[in-house]
Amino acid sequence: MGELLALCSACCFAAANLTIARGAGAGARDNGAFLSILVTTVMAAGLWIATSLRSGWPQPTLASLAWFAAAGVLTMFIGRVFLFASVQHLGAVRASAVKRLNPVFSVILAVLVLGESIDRYTAIGMLLIFSSFALLVRQSLKANAAKGIARDPQASWKSRLKSLGFFYGPVSALAYATGYIARKQGLDLTTDAALGTMVGALVGALTFVIAARFVDSYLESLRAAFTSFNPWLLSAGILSSSGQLLYFAALSHTTISRVALVTSMEVFVTILLSMIFLRKTEQLNGATLQAAGLGVAGTLFIVLH
Repeated sequence: MGELLALCSACCFAAANLTIARGAGAGARDNGAFLSILVTTVMAAGLWIATSLRSGWPQPTLASLAWFAAAGVLTMFIGRVFLFASVQHLGAVRASAVKRLNPVFSVILAVLVLGESIDRYTAIGMLLIFSSFALLVRQSLKANAAKGIARDPQASWKSRLKSLGFFYGPVSALAYATGYIARKQGLDLTTDAALGTMVGALVGALTFVIAARFVDSYLESLRAAFTSFNPWLLSAGILSSSGQLLYFAALSHTTISRVALVTSMEVFVTILLSMIFLRKTEQLNGATLQAAGLGVAGTLFIVLH
């Protein structure tokens, strides 16, 4: 049951990648990130109310709510916003490949926070995933050079990554990995996944509203969520929210390693869907496919061991 839920989660995330790419072009001011947070809030609230009516209302501790709120800032705000930006600038397939950095950051945090050690299999997996990311960056640099796009020698490495669209994915992956640790701390105190997701989504939405006072693009995204209708971005919000809820449901039926293994197939589902629906816009070439394979292979080394 857990593996089936994880597969459904991977399919939802893959379909969300396509709908983001279809609904938000590289120059669009609104990529649907805030709308997706609102959708997650509504879906998680509905699930929490339904489960509470059936099983009783939970009695969360203040500490657990604080952990859920911290997880919301990290995953719902930073992770979700930068993930949508990554898909918007890189396309569905390359963004999905960059997303394989998630388990790498999870391992690094486990070493730094939990005192765990890195064995050779994990080290090989991390090396493969970093190689995947490096290959994507190198391929983009070569593509820009072929198009005659000049590179500013004075620009910092962060500016270059951002200009290529590769700044957003690693930030999102780090935020998600950190947020999952915070969320696990909250669940250890109050075992209610729906409540944790709802609180996190509410805090993430509130953080987005506060940030909109200082970032013009966030303010435009906030306005667009209530004044314009984009069916692709609405679908992206529903699919990404469903994928996240299914992911958490899978964790309650099987191990983290099995869920991570099955959901790592998201990149191949994204490739398949892109070949069918986004053949004119997605950059499907040998380097991208090789990077996707390296990323999944690295994930396999980490989770199978």
